[in-house]
Amino acid sequence: HINSGIAGLVAAYVVGKRTGYGREHLAPHNLVLTVIGASLLWVGWFGFNGGSALAANGSAGMAILVTQVATAAAALAWLAAERITRGKASVLGGASGAVAGLVVITPAAGYVSVGGALIMGLIGGVVCFWGITVLKRLLKADDSLDAFGLHGIGGIVGALLTAVFASPMIMGDKLPENMLHQLWVQ
Repeated sequence: HINSGIAGLVAAYVVGKRTGYGREHLAPHNLVLTVIGASLLWVGWFGFNGGSALAANGSAGMAILVTQVATAAAALAWLAAERITRGKASVLGGASGAVAGLVVITPAAGYVSVGGALIMGLIGGVVCFWGITVLKRLLKADDSLDAFGLHGIGGIVGALLTAVFASPMIMGDKLPENMLHQLWVQ
Protein backbone atom coordinates (compact mmCIF):
# COMPACT_ATOMS: atom_id res chain seq x y z
CA HIS A 1 0.00 0.00 0.00
CA ILE A 2 2.82 2.38 0.76
CA ASN A 3 4.30 1.79 -2.68
CA SER A 4 0.98 2.33 -4.48
CA GLY A 5 0.28 5.46 -2.45
CA ILE A 6 3.65 6.98 -3.29
CA ALA A 7 3.22 5.95 -6.94
CA GLY A 8 -0.19 7.64 -6.97
CA LEU A 9 1.31 10.84 -5.61
CA VAL A 10 4.12 10.80 -8.16
CA ALA A 11 1.61 10.10 -10.95
CA ALA A 12 -0.52 13.04 -9.78
CA TYR A 13 2.51 15.32 -10.10
CA VAL A 14 3.57 13.89 -13.48
CA VAL A 15 0.08 13.99 -15.05
CA GLY A 16 -0.68 17.40 -13.60
CA LYS A 17 -3.86 18.97 -12.36
CA ARG A 18 -7.25 18.37 -13.91
CA THR A 19 -8.93 21.15 -15.84
CA GLY A 20 -10.88 23.20 -13.33
CA TYR A 21 -9.03 21.86 -10.28
CA GLY A 22 -9.09 24.50 -7.56
CA ARG A 23 -11.69 26.62 -9.41
CA GLU A 24 -14.64 24.21 -9.63
CA HIS A 25 -16.16 21.68 -7.26
CA LEU A 26 -15.20 18.31 -8.76
CA ALA A 27 -17.60 15.96 -6.98
CA PRO A 28 -17.63 12.18 -7.43
CA HIS A 29 -19.84 11.09 -10.32
CA ASN A 30 -21.85 8.26 -8.78
CA LEU A 31 -21.98 7.67 -5.04
CA VAL A 32 -24.08 4.53 -5.46
CA LEU A 33 -21.32 2.86 -7.46
CA THR A 34 -18.75 4.17 -4.98
CA VAL A 35 -20.59 2.52 -2.08
CA ILE A 36 -21.06 -0.72 -4.04
CA GLY A 37 -17.34 -0.74 -4.85
CA ALA A 38 -16.33 -0.04 -1.25
CA SER A 39 -18.69 -2.78 -0.05
CA LEU A 40 -17.20 -5.28 -2.49
CA LEU A 41 -13.72 -4.32 -1.34
CA TRP A 42 -14.72 -4.72 2.30
CA VAL A 43 -16.11 -8.23 1.78
CA GLY A 44 -13.32 -9.26 -0.59
CA TRP A 45 -10.71 -8.12 1.91
CA PHE A 46 -11.84 -10.87 4.29
CA GLY A 47 -10.47 -13.39 1.80
CA PHE A 48 -7.37 -11.30 1.28
CA ASN A 49 -6.45 -11.00 4.96
CA GLY A 50 -7.93 -14.32 6.08
CA GLY A 51 -6.26 -16.12 3.21
CA SER A 52 -2.87 -14.95 4.44
CA ALA A 53 -3.12 -17.65 7.12
CA LEU A 54 -2.89 -20.24 4.31
CA ALA A 55 -5.42 -22.44 6.14
CA ALA A 56 -9.03 -22.39 7.30
CA ASN A 57 -8.17 -22.17 10.98
CA GLY A 58 -8.32 -19.87 13.99
CA SER A 59 -5.64 -17.59 12.58
CA ALA A 60 -7.72 -17.01 9.47
CA GLY A 61 -10.83 -16.39 11.56
CA MET A 62 -8.98 -13.90 13.75
CA ALA A 63 -7.60 -12.10 10.69
CA ILE A 64 -11.14 -11.77 9.32
CA LEU A 65 -12.48 -10.54 12.67
CA VAL A 66 -9.82 -7.88 13.14
CA THR A 67 -10.32 -6.79 9.53
CA GLN A 68 -14.01 -6.21 10.24
CA VAL A 69 -13.34 -4.35 13.50
CA ALA A 70 -10.62 -2.07 12.11
CA THR A 71 -12.61 -1.26 8.98
CA ALA A 72 -15.76 -0.36 10.91
CA ALA A 73 -13.75 1.68 13.42
CA ALA A 74 -11.95 3.60 10.67
CA ALA A 75 -15.22 4.35 8.88
CA LEU A 76 -16.74 5.68 12.10
CA ALA A 77 -13.62 7.69 12.98
CA TRP A 78 -13.56 9.20 9.48
CA LEU A 79 -17.24 10.14 9.72
CA ALA A 80 -16.65 11.73 13.14
CA ALA A 81 -13.64 13.70 11.85
CA GLU A 82 -15.68 14.83 8.87
CA ARG A 83 -18.57 15.91 11.10
CA ILE A 84 -16.25 17.85 13.39
CA THR A 85 -14.35 19.62 10.59
CA ARG A 86 -17.05 20.06 7.94
CA GLY A 87 -20.23 20.13 9.98
CA LYS A 88 -21.65 16.93 8.49
CA ALA A 89 -20.57 13.43 7.57
CA SER A 90 -20.89 12.10 4.02
CA VAL A 91 -21.49 8.81 2.24
CA LEU A 92 -18.19 9.23 0.40
CA GLY A 93 -16.50 9.76 3.76
CA GLY A 94 -17.92 6.49 5.08
CA ALA A 95 -16.63 4.62 2.04
CA SER A 96 -13.22 6.32 2.21
CA GLY A 97 -12.96 5.59 5.93
CA ALA A 98 -13.72 1.92 5.29
CA VAL A 99 -10.96 1.72 2.68
CA ALA A 100 -8.59 3.45 5.11
CA GLY A 101 -9.38 0.81 7.73
CA LEU A 102 -8.77 -2.01 5.26
CA VAL A 103 -5.40 -0.56 4.34
CA VAL A 104 -4.34 0.07 7.95
CA ILE A 105 -5.20 -3.44 9.18
CA THR A 106 -3.66 -5.35 6.27
CA PRO A 107 -0.10 -5.62 7.65
CA ALA A 108 -1.43 -6.38 11.13
CA ALA A 109 -4.32 -8.77 10.49
CA GLY A 110 -2.42 -11.87 11.60
CA TYR A 111 -0.73 -10.24 14.57
CA VAL A 112 -3.10 -8.01 16.55
CA SER A 113 -6.00 -8.59 18.90
CA VAL A 114 -9.49 -7.17 18.48
CA GLY A 115 -8.66 -4.28 20.83
CA GLY A 116 -5.53 -3.46 18.85
CA ALA A 117 -7.52 -3.57 15.62
CA LEU A 118 -10.12 -1.20 17.09
CA ILE A 119 -7.48 1.34 18.08
CA MET A 120 -5.65 0.95 14.76
CA GLY A 121 -8.90 1.56 12.88
CA LEU A 122 -9.73 4.66 14.91
CA ILE A 123 -6.24 6.12 14.44
CA GLY A 124 -6.12 5.13 10.77
CA GLY A 125 -9.48 6.71 9.98
CA VAL A 126 -8.50 10.07 11.47
CA VAL A 127 -4.95 10.10 10.08
CA CYS A 128 -6.08 9.14 6.56
CA PHE A 129 -8.78 11.84 6.72
CA TRP A 130 -6.00 14.29 7.54
CA GLY A 131 -3.98 12.84 4.66
CA ILE A 132 -6.63 13.55 2.03
CA THR A 133 -7.61 16.94 3.39
CA VAL A 134 -4.74 18.83 5.00
CA LEU A 135 -1.71 16.96 3.64
CA LYS A 136 -3.04 16.85 0.08
CA ARG A 137 -3.46 20.64 0.16
CA LEU A 138 0.04 21.11 1.58
CA LEU A 139 1.53 18.90 -1.13
CA LYS A 140 -0.49 20.75 -3.81
CA ALA A 141 -1.29 17.45 -5.52
CA ASP A 142 -4.39 16.70 -7.59
CA ASP A 143 -4.64 13.13 -6.33
CA SER A 144 -8.21 12.64 -7.51
CA LEU A 145 -8.44 9.07 -6.17
CA ASP A 146 -6.77 9.96 -2.86
CA ALA A 147 -4.29 7.13 -3.41
CA PHE A 148 -1.60 8.80 -1.34
CA GLY A 149 -3.85 9.84 1.54
CA LEU A 150 -5.53 6.43 1.80
CA HIS A 151 -2.92 3.91 0.68
CA GLY A 152 0.36 5.73 1.31
CA ILE A 153 -0.51 7.25 4.66
CA GLY A 154 -2.70 4.29 5.68
CA GLY A 155 0.05 1.84 4.77
CA ILE A 156 2.61 3.73 6.83
CA VAL A 157 0.25 3.95 9.81
CA GLY A 158 -0.57 0.24 9.56
CA ALA A 159 3.08 -0.78 9.30
CA LEU A 160 4.07 1.29 12.32
CA LEU A 161 1.09 0.37 14.47
CA THR A 162 1.58 -3.34 13.80
CA ALA A 163 4.73 -3.16 15.92
CA VAL A 164 2.87 -1.25 18.63
CA PHE A 165 -0.18 -3.53 18.85
CA ALA A 166 1.25 -6.98 17.99
CA SER A 167 -0.25 -9.38 20.53
CA PRO A 168 1.79 -12.01 22.38
CA MET A 169 -1.42 -14.07 22.62
CA ILE A 170 -1.57 -14.32 18.84
CA MET A 171 2.10 -14.32 17.89
CA GLY A 172 3.29 -16.59 20.69
CA ASP A 173 7.03 -17.19 20.60
CA LYS A 174 7.34 -15.33 17.28
CA LEU A 175 6.85 -11.97 19.03
CA PRO A 176 10.15 -10.07 19.34
CA GLU A 177 11.15 -9.36 22.94
CA ASN A 178 11.64 -5.65 22.38
CA MET A 179 8.80 -4.11 20.36
CA LEU A 180 10.47 -0.68 20.40
CA HIS A 181 13.36 -2.28 18.53
CA GLN A 182 10.84 -3.86 16.14
CA LEU A 183 9.24 -0.45 15.59
CA TRP A 184 12.68 1.01 14.84
CA VAL A 185 13.38 -1.79 12.37
CA GLN A 186 10.09 -1.13 10.60
